[in-house]
Amino acid sequence: MKKMLGLVLALCLICGLAAGASASTFTDAHGNVIELDDSLEAYTNTVLVGADDAARKGETNLGDLWADALRWFAVSGKINEFFEEDDVTAGNTEIAADADHVVALWNGGNLRADVAEGKFGAEQLAEVLPYPNKVAVVYMTGAQLLETLEAASQGLPYTEETAAACASFMQVSGIKYTVDTAKEYDRGEAYGDNWFTAASLGRVTVEEVNGQPFDPEAVYAVITSNANFNGMDSSYVLKAAAEENEKSTITTAVVRDVIWLYIAGELNNVIPDTYAEAQGRITVK
Repeated sequence: MKKMLGLVLALCLICGLAAGASASTFTDAHGNVIELDDSLEAYTNTVLVGADDAARKGETNLGDLWADALRWFAVSGKINEFFEEDDVTAGNTEIAADADHVVALWNGGNLRADVAEGKFGAEQLAEVLPYPNKVAVVYMTGAQLLETLEAASQGLPYTEETAAACASFMQVSGIKYTVDTAKEYDRGEAYGDNWFTAASLGRVTVEEVNGQPFDPEAVYAVITSNANFNGMDSSYVLKAAAEENEKSTITTAVVRDVIWLYIAGELNNVIPDTYAEAQGRITVK
């Protein structure tokens, strides 16, 4: 039944494009008026959870879907078409890591709404992510990745007082990790309005990366947003790592477009039951 529904939706998408895509507008969080392709349609038989700060509190099915789309974009090679001209000229034209060393991080504060059960389109994704984020790649060691997750989780457990700090909490693809909130975060220097660097590590444990043992000395390609690349929220390690490795870069790919590519190209326009609930990638003790 789902396969049939997916075929029907795909046919509708093709017909809509052939007839000429209609467009409505959406004003993003930076005040930019963007056009939305109203011909884009997909279906979910479960709510994809992002509202009420859900993605700041722990893993959600929407967070899993979002991060999976970003990792798929890199591993599939689709990202290769979106490197900037300067990167291409310098020979930086693909992900410089094998699939086992590619992961995706997406901060929960940038997932702002649910996707309701039933049919949805470009407007719903714009409500989820009302920012003009682009896909970025940061190369970092496992030790840096661990510190990134430690700092990103510093606001947990979520309360009204820590809600702003919890915006940095990372939804992931390709990683399983645990946050032990019984241990106090070791605050270093103040960073931004709500965060501190990690003076030491101890709250976060990475269980595995793409089914393989976590290696603090290995180099991982982290797929994320331009905002995290530039150090937004608690992402001081991402910023430093990006500055250290010249292959780290911001692509021309718009994140919302990438999510649609994944939903249409990989999921056949139907969100499968694997996203009915969070998949157990993150444990918050």
